[in-house]
Amino acid sequence: MALDYRQLDWRLILAALFLSLIGIALIYSAQYDSLRGESLHFYVKQAIWLLTALIGLAVIIHLPLRAYDFLAYLFYVGALVMLALVLVIGHSKYGAARWFAFGPLHITPSEVAKLALLVALARFQAYSKLPTESIRRLFFSAVMTIIPVMLIIRQPDLGTSMVFVALLFSLWFWSGISPLYLLLIVSPLISLLAAFHWITWIVYLVLLIGALLLIKPRAIFGIATIVANLAFGIITPFFWNRLADYQKLRIITFLDPGRDPRGAGYQIIQSKIAIGSGGLLGKGYLGGSQSQLHFLPERHTDFIFSVLGEEFGLWGTLVVVAIFGYIFYRGIMIASRCRSRFASYLAWGALTILVFQFFVNVGMTFGLTPVTGLPLPFLSYGGTSLLLSWTLIGFLVLADYYWTEY
Repeated sequence: MALDYRQLDWRLILAALFLSLIGIALIYSAQYDSLRGESLHFYVKQAIWLLTALIGLAVIIHLPLRAYDFLAYLFYVGALVMLALVLVIGHSKYGAARWFAFGPLHITPSEVAKLALLVALARFQAYSKLPTESIRRLFFSAVMTIIPVMLIIRQPDLGTSMVFVALLFSLWFWSGISPLYLLLIVSPLISLLAAFHWITWIVYLVLLIGALLLIKPRAIFGIATIVANLAFGIITPFFWNRLADYQKLRIITFLDPGRDPRGAGYQIIQSKIAIGSGGLLGKGYLGGSQSQLHFLPERHTDFIFSVLGEEFGLWGTLVVVAIFGYIFYRGIMIASRCRSRFASYLAWGALTILVFQFFVNVGMTFGLTPVTGLPLPFLSYGGTSLLLSWTLIGFLVLADYYWTEY
């Protein structure tokens, strides 16, 4: 059946396109050399990637929703193979093997794996006959997530692996699991953090036992929660020692940026200065001193939002945040009204990835979240990241188009 273009959510597509164009303009400004009056070629590459992404969007929405349903697990296995291969033959930067290089073309398998896990989990959650809070159902979906997470941590790329965990918990929530049960499930990670000091760990365990007595979950679930929390607390020293030096620095710097203002804390401090100096209306396009004078590091990728805040001020950032807010609103509406469980999970998962990366990246520029290297959707420089963002928009548009189908 031919696609009826009038039924597509063009406002959602135009919102994403507007953000992408803003991103190209900010990338140009971030790499602008005022002495030579020109910018580096990154913005040209981003424009080419945008055209490629729009072609990809056209391909995505012309394929029926059932095609993604049918190919979900095959796509998942292919992504795992890519993640394994990149550890062996992939190109690295800062000690991390993260992409394949084909001449000027770079493919990041972890970005592909986000899509693959999303489609695979959506299919599993949609068709599983097991009860929503079944231990077996939770176990199978957790294993599907842990496998790519472990391969990505091996690169190492702790920040990207967080997206996979967030996706899993978000889909668990959308499947109907009680938030209190989700809190108990995530409790071992809290135990991991609390165990950095034995007093905080003991206090946390007492509070956890009190919560279990209050919630009164099934005996097996309660015992498993206690055992998992004890295990994660015990392995905390081993986990810390397994982290790369730069990952330890990111965590320490997040807690205290002023501890090393010229080293690990430099990025966060310069980002705050850039955003704060923008004031209400900003310094004007190409007028940001922190970015133009190269004080702000990774300004075209990780800290593109800082460039926005410095040059366009509070009002400029509010406009961009409002556009993201509209995309998030449409995502919720689409996921809520889809009659197909697979389409609903697909839309909700796509929304989760966009929302999570937005909040982590923007929070990072204000020092509210650790510097993880997660790009800001549509705005940050990066071909594979831009393709991912537009593929997620494609999934939302597709779910909206077929929302009446079961």
